[in-house]
Amino acid sequence: MIERINGSTFKQMVLFGAACITNEKQAINDLNVFPVPDGDTGTNMSLSIQTAVAELKKHEPATVEEAAKITASGLLRGARGNSGVILSLLFRGMSKIFKGMTEADGIALADAMNEGVTTAYGAVMKPAEGTVLTVSRLAAQRAIEASEENNCAEFVLEEAIRAGYETLAETIEMNPVLKKAGVVDAGGKGYLVILEGMLRALRGEEIPEVVDTEESKEKADFAMLDEEITFTFDTVFIVRKSGEPKSLEPLRTYLDSIGDSLVIGEDDECFKVHVHTDIPGYALSEAQKYGTLELAKIENMRSQKEALAAGREAHSADDLDDEELMLGNDAPAEPEFAPAEKKYGFVAVCVGAGLEETFRALGVDTIVSGGQTMNPSTEAILQEVNRTPSEIVFVLPNNKNIVMAAQQCTGLTEKQVIVVPTHTVPQGITAMMSFDPDEEDPQVIADTMAEAAATVSTAQVTYAARNSDFDGFEIKEGDYLVLLDGKLFGTGPDLKSLLEQLGAHAAEKGAEFINVYTGEGVSESDGVKAEKLFASICPDAEVTSIPGGQSVYYYIISIE
Repeated sequence: MIERINGSTFKQMVLFGAACITNEKQAINDLNVFPVPDGDTGTNMSLSIQTAVAELKKHEPATVEEAAKITASGLLRGARGNSGVILSLLFRGMSKIFKGMTEADGIALADAMNEGVTTAYGAVMKPAEGTVLTVSRLAAQRAIEASEENNCAEFVLEEAIRAGYETLAETIEMNPVLKKAGVVDAGGKGYLVILEGMLRALRGEEIPEVVDTEESKEKADFAMLDEEITFTFDTVFIVRKSGEPKSLEPLRTYLDSIGDSLVIGEDDECFKVHVHTDIPGYALSEAQKYGTLELAKIENMRSQKEALAAGREAHSADDLDDEELMLGNDAPAEPEFAPAEKKYGFVAVCVGAGLEETFRALGVDTIVSGGQTMNPSTEAILQEVNRTPSEIVFVLPNNKNIVMAAQQCTGLTEKQVIVVPTHTVPQGITAMMSFDPDEEDPQVIADTMAEAAATVSTAQVTYAARNSDFDGFEIKEGDYLVLLDGKLFGTGPDLKSLLEQLGAHAAEKGAEFINVYTGEGVSESDGVKAEKLFASICPDAEVTSIPGGQSVYYYIISIE
């Protein structure tokens, strides 16, 4: 057995563990139900440790101290989501124990694992049992015992993993959410996958190639989960420390008062926060008292949960890192910061070539790709704000779940940012049509646009991915669903009948303008049929069919 770990070995252990978690990330995603069924634990842990891998590959650490320090630092900066932050804390604790060490024996490894648990628990305000914290704690406890039996690094790690898996099997009984879904804890599983990879590296095995994996058969039953999400926004940010060193305890206390799932990780240069809250802007503002805000990501967990419950993919702000998604395949490179060439400029959030074209025709300068199930982060919106060549930038979020993320851009750029709180794409289009370029007061412009947007009712036609009961409706898988201003208007197998009901509603409300935006996959002829149907039911309204190209919804219909 291998008794001691040096710098080169620890590097290989982390690289091996990273390859293993990456290969199994989808299987771990499928287990993810706690605290929110957002299906991304495996992805977050994989992406988090890959940042450490990237840093390690730049160095040849001579000591275990150096290798652990590089790993912990890379993990902190790359940590994504609650699971990624906790993973970074577990390695941060290891780094503390390995400080000053050239090599680590079994006792040092056990102490390091135990310190990692202490660090992780210290950063989580309200630790929950049946999570990665429980698994790591009991694994470390066994590691301490094993080191007293045999001061050998390989034996200690082997015993820790064995105890960890025994605990993992029990997590299904420890947490009612896991028991209801019939799965073990995703974060705990991911941590053990990494430790297993590290053990295999210690034994001299060859690092596996990273391959795409199929979905695990042991998949959580999201339809069974009816627990409410207490706070809406998953908020993650990094602050670089400045000035005299300050204790983060007052910040921790404040953040705990406005949210939950709080985790704070730090090193000598910066700290990273993960918190669920309804007011992410307050969290960011308070944190800036301790240094300079470097990065921020805000995602709406409610929309992600709804998407997964409906059988759709829950997109995240990480999707916006994809250059093709952000700019299009043939889009030319744009400057990161565009100097002001005019007084007013506009940023709109939408997805679909037709909708983008419509906004650009109305004078929108830059587009943020996103919307329902794909909420962009503050960073993604801020990027387009900075690319807008104007002194004042109006942002049209076009989704109620994006308004707050857009508002966080204020104060993060030299440009003046004004958010017009549009909740749907049709509201954003109407707001743009009401823009008066001759008005000198930007707040008057914003108020006028908001008032115009408020006159628009929006209907969205999509499908049911599973059987369920909702708002008094019995919903069957495969049926059409019509949402009107965010509420379920009707459901059934006959699309024409549902559109007729919607047309009757529009007629009753005295609609003057009806625009039918067709989604991707809807033919031009079907769009014309829908246009004629509304025109026949609402003869006094001006009805237009427009190719929108949006995903998720067959039709988005504005009624004014």
